Amino acid sequence: MKTFKGQGVVDFFDTFKSDEHCLKYLADHKWNPKNGGFKCTKCNHNKCTIRKKNLARDCNKCHHIESPTAGTMFHKVKLGLRNAFYIAFEMSTNSRGVSATQMAKKVGVSRQAVWCFMHKVRECMKSRETNKMVNEVQVLAFAYGWKENFRPTKSRSPKRKKVVAAIELNERGGVVRAYFKSVEDYSSKELSKIFKSHISADATVICDNWSGFIPIKSSYKITQKNDAFQNFIQTNHIVHHLKTWFRSAYTWMHKCHFQRYLDEFSYRINRSSNKDIIFDSLIRRMISTKPLIYKEIKISN
Repeated sequence: MKTFKGQGVVDFFDTFKSDEHCLKYLADHKWNPKNGGFKCTKCNHNKCTIRKKNLARDCNKCHHIESPTAGTMFHKVKLGLRNAFYIAFEMSTNSRGVSATQMAKKVGVSRQAVWCFMHKVRECMKSRETNKMVNEVQVLAFAYGWKENFRPTKSRSPKRKKVVAAIELNERGGVVRAYFKSVEDYSSKELSKIFKSHISADATVICDNWSGFIPIKSSYKITQKNDAFQNFIQTNHIVHHLKTWFRSAYTWMHKCHFQRYLDEFSYRINRSSNKDIIFDSLIRRMISTKPLIYKEIKISN
């Protein structure tokens, strides 16, 4: 099985020339012998016959037939498998981002179908919260939207989306990882969510003097500093990039989907040192993630 590497559009289309090439790539990853190979989802039997037409596996014991897309985020994809691959490729490699309207024009599919699939991709980009940050971590809360300014500031306005960022730094002050959480307000209950999901109790945490961080001190090594602009240069830089990405790619984001956009930004920035295999890593995630249906994404506004 050959792993796709690179970020070039020409290389992508040379590798995935049709839906059949994409289907083979899915099948090779899904039933890779290094990951255990084939195992029937009905009877757990590990012997099968490969159907030539669609590369589906026919269990030799119970004859249950499973396609390469079954049980993955590509299950019953309606916009074509090659188009779906291209959308995932653009979302993982293009740091500038692209809206559903723009992507629909590129692939020649309805905006609704593209919008739905892009949210499926974002769902796979969500952190699994298994590897918590243990070094120096800068935590800063800010607001986005409606009379936007260029400095991270807190706002209680219901028209602005509230976010808390956690940025892990290495010994040289470089950014290692970045995570974001959409919060309802700046209370300690809401701010503690990003601590519980992404920050180890052994990490050295730097926060500003906001009172909401005080109750969290009992569980984490928190140091509060005065000037959020001078003491959080790296965090401000990342937040500025996040806001610029939002403004350039999306005119509006509903609050119920806002966290997925934050997860997409985190996914790319946390893999900036492995850009050559970022698309392949995303495909693997989409294979191991249970499929979502439209009704689960299009929740009531």
